[in-house]
Amino acid sequence: MVSTIDILNASILIVDDQEANVQLLEQMLRGTGYQCLSSTMDPFAVCALHRANHYDLILLDLQMPGMDGFQVMEGLKEIDPDGYVPILVITAQPGHKLRALASGAKDFVAKPFDLVEVKTRIHNMLEVRLLYKQLADYNKILEQTVQERTAKLRESEARFRSLTELASDWYWEQNVTGDFTTVSGPVLEILGIRVTAFFGDQTDEEITGWNETEREMLQAKIAGRQPFLDFPFSRVNTDGSVQQFRVSGEPMFDNACRFIGFRGIGVETTAKA
Repeated sequence: MVSTIDILNASILIVDDQEANVQLLEQMLRGTGYQCLSSTMDPFAVCALHRANHYDLILLDLQMPGMDGFQVMEGLKEIDPDGYVPILVITAQPGHKLRALASGAKDFVAKPFDLVEVKTRIHNMLEVRLLYKQLADYNKILEQTVQERTAKLRESEARFRSLTELASDWYWEQNVTGDFTTVSGPVLEILGIRVTAFFGDQTDEEITGWNETEREMLQAKIAGRQPFLDFPFSRVNTDGSVQQFRVSGEPMFDNACRFIGFRGIGVETTAKA
């Protein structure tokens, strides 16, 4: 929420080539309680002033010599093209109102001034402007929070991998197409095969002897994106000995709940003679 104190402490720039108009507006605003007032009668100075101070409201006269209010608004757009440019135009020409709004003004007041109307429009514009700033600040905090949590998640993932490497013989990850993207642990030394042969896609260079029924069941779980725990797996070696394994795995999803692959751990459980 925006408080009255916040509104009265907002920064306001008055732009008018007529000194009497500047003094009238300053006197009215100070009498209302506004604290942070600035003014200029030089339209060429407005963009530099706003770039340095980022005013919460600019009261801008449209008819000024050398550079009119429409040209000033074009310059202000370039300072923050995607932001909220808080311009309240002042005009004595009714036909300029729609053009001013189309050029980037958020509201307008007519000359000669109706002081009650001017005060009301200024108050309303500042309330919207400050709410917009609060939303922008909230989005920044939210973005920072997301970044921090993402960093923690990555740190947690790294710890998870480290722990699984200690508690198992190997850790593995597959992408959404089933290709292995990560393999940690001495797989070749423990299994004597390529890791792809363990889950399928053997080549002539790889050792055979896997229990095909078990392998088909494991492949079906992975294809169905089903988690599995301590799935038993075995292989008969050429010398007749049997190697036994247990494999655990789970599907992985991104922040949008899209499936991105599988990961898991494996350990050899063959009884040692």
